[in-house]
Amino acid sequence: MRGFFEIAETCPDRLAVVDMLPDGRSTRYGELRGLVDRISNGLVRLGVEPGDPVVVVLPNGLDFVAFQLATLQIGAYLVPVNWHFTAEEIAYILGDCGARVVVTAAPYGRAVHRAAERAGTEHRFATAAGVLGFRDLDELLGDDTPPADRRMGSMMLYTSGTTGRPKGVRRRIIDITPEELHTILMRKTYRHFGLVPGDEVHLVASQLYHSAPYAHALMSLNLGHAVIAPERFEPVAALELIERFGVTNTFMVPTMFHRLLALPAEERERHALSTLTRVFHSAAPCPPAIKESMMRWLGEILYEYYGSTEAAVATFVGPREWRERPGTVGRAVEGMEIRILSEDGQELPPGESGLVYVRGVARFEYHRDPGKTRSAMRDRLYTPGDIGYLDEDGYLFLRDRRTDLIISGGVNIYPAEIEAALMEHPSVADVAVIGVPDPEWGHRVVALVQPSPGARPGDALTRALLEHCETRLARLKHPRQFEYRATLPRTATGKLSRSRLRAEFTGGGPSRHP
Repeated sequence: MRGFFEIAETCPDRLAVVDMLPDGRSTRYGELRGLVDRISNGLVRLGVEPGDPVVVVLPNGLDFVAFQLATLQIGAYLVPVNWHFTAEEIAYILGDCGARVVVTAAPYGRAVHRAAERAGTEHRFATAAGVLGFRDLDELLGDDTPPADRRMGSMMLYTSGTTGRPKGVRRRIIDITPEELHTILMRKTYRHFGLVPGDEVHLVASQLYHSAPYAHALMSLNLGHAVIAPERFEPVAALELIERFGVTNTFMVPTMFHRLLALPAEERERHALSTLTRVFHSAAPCPPAIKESMMRWLGEILYEYYGSTEAAVATFVGPREWRERPGTVGRAVEGMEIRILSEDGQELPPGESGLVYVRGVARFEYHRDPGKTRSAMRDRLYTPGDIGYLDEDGYLFLRDRRTDLIISGGVNIYPAEIEAALMEHPSVADVAVIGVPDPEWGHRVVALVQPSPGARPGDALTRALLEHCETRLARLKHPRQFEYRATLPRTATGKLSRSRLRAEFTGGGPSRHP
């Protein structure tokens, strides 16, 4: 069977989506296909043409998935927006992509309404009735027959970047059907994940407005799997869902691993998790000690890949290969090539760190920013902006983001390495390492630490953490300063905004412990 649409036609009673919102719904493939066709025809009736954007500000659940699939068969770009965004941030995206249609849910109605007013977005729909400033989604829906002119669509995700406004990543849309696209994906991308069509169950652990969760949910539906879609990740609830629905695969980020491992052992052990055969992770560096602990608990089922919104999946590594080379994010998948270049474009030998470049990336552009597109490319090579190195066998190891590199006393220091060491300490729940200006050293290393429950911030904890670093890090990498915070800002994909933390830190803040 060639993807979701054919599965829905031949196996309409197969379970498709379990919506874990308060009015939770279980939807079969045939029902979902009917809703998808109605949305597709409604969008076309509004004048949405191939290449046009459709913005959604929606939580995980059936409605989000339905818009994914609807835009996929009418050649439109689905632009998913983080529902935590302010009205100003949403208005920027609406205006920048030129969307004439926005769809939201009641909890976000006020912010989205203000954003749509500011951006002049014409068509506004809400998934619940009576949301001020929006028409009921039922008014959008057309008939439930397949659209007359079916062609592939895509996602247009706005990347946060490191400076300035986010930019939309636009992939080229070509004139093929979703079924033809599925055939290409099965041959080039899906096969690396080792998933097969059939009665498998995927748990959505992160927010669908991020590229990896979005892609995993779509892949699951194209393979005929059931998709369990809770509104947000909660450690105990995730274990309960895995046990209740017999989840076989999921995508998580390292911060979720840390939260799961922080649960009492008796809580983790009381859940039957034997159906789980693949846990994929990406998006942020995973400290080797955390990954080792996860595999001691769950077994050899962790699969890691490296990529980005622009590059998709560039490298892949299974658990056995990873154990042979702890810390690697894998080797280049078929059709991709990883190269490490110096700042002046010279290729570096194995073991030497430089800027990571990927060859084989599908054609893309940053919407309305040709300069940013050019700056990310060197001939046909694309860089995500990460620093790393290759070993003699072509396995990639990441050091850090180029923008987060700390240069202290003329020495390159990688915050991720220090964070990984500190995360091994039981008193650390989360940590961010930044470099701040220093008149003598250029930069000094500062650790912003969120203590674990029961751990007391202060001089005693600082001494314990520095002692912990003694056997793990060279002295020049030891933090010169510690600050303790109740929480650290992370995205749903586990990424820290170190630029924001640096700005907050240098602008003053809570008391600091030397």
